[in-house]
Amino acid sequence: MHNQIAKTKPLYSVNAIWVCAAVSISYLLLSAFLIGFKMEQVYLVALFNGMYFTSSITRKFITGFSIFIIFWILYDYMKAFPNYLYQTVHIEDLYLAEKKLFGINYGGTVLTLNEYFLQHHTTVLDIITGISYLCWVPVPLAFAGYLFFKERSFFLQFSLSFFLVNLIGFVIYYVYPAAPPWYVEQHGFQFIASTHGNTAGLERFDTYFNTTIFHSLYTKGSNVFAAMPSLHASYPVIVLYYGNKFKVGKINILFALLVVGIWFSAIYNSHHYVLDILAGITCAITGIALFQWAMKKNKAFQSFLRMFVRAIE
Repeated sequence: MHNQIAKTKPLYSVNAIWVCAAVSISYLLLSAFLIGFKMEQVYLVALFNGMYFTSSITRKFITGFSIFIIFWILYDYMKAFPNYLYQTVHIEDLYLAEKKLFGINYGGTVLTLNEYFLQHHTTVLDIITGISYLCWVPVPLAFAGYLFFKERSFFLQFSLSFFLVNLIGFVIYYVYPAAPPWYVEQHGFQFIASTHGNTAGLERFDTYFNTTIFHSLYTKGSNVFAAMPSLHASYPVIVLYYGNKFKVGKINILFALLVVGIWFSAIYNSHHYVLDILAGITCAITGIALFQWAMKKNKAFQSFLRMFVRAIE
């Protein structure tokens, strides 16, 4: 007991206070410079510092979840560097490829699945797909929280795989900027850089429940032209893989349903093509495989993982 207390770092050491203050101020200044000041940035800083200095367990928790905080910051900063400035945005060619590979004959013409569901949506599917789409971030975060309290090494594997998959997706966004289906439905094949995010079919969910959930989410989106790959499709794959790997039992049935629900919702509500979904699945598999390879074969990475686990145990 004495040794355990001796190894516990004080919550209010001068070094910890200075480091957190420096990181917090640097983040706020850089954010203001790149994307403008927002109150969400202050909330994030307050959350991090509050948990870091409240107790030992909250410090470990927020240290581990800093992986997700860094992901969110990188995603937010993409607003300062729109991908359409670096490569031509794929609009018509992606639409035609989707129609050729996955189009369906209906009423004497070939439609993408998005176009078909635009004409054949139902209130029941609007509700089911809306609920499914709302789970794409909360479920991975909740699963990460569960793993954190169950086994920290499991938590780290899942969280870093999640982070790596996102990095791969972000790189592809800049290599292959792509417009989502709703963009073609509303603007045709003309590139309009100033286009804002759109709820598309999810607007029906907001309307039915008299809410602005999806409207609020999509007005804060970092980039309209980041449909390929669909990270919405990637996330449930990561959750399902690690749910099976770490044997979480019957909850994997829910994870499997979520996979199908999010994939279908993305197409049904005109946010992604089938090609985007397939790219997202590939992205998830690639990221998981790379992480598992590095964890087993790369000694430097193994040392990093051990160090990180010690920091949050």
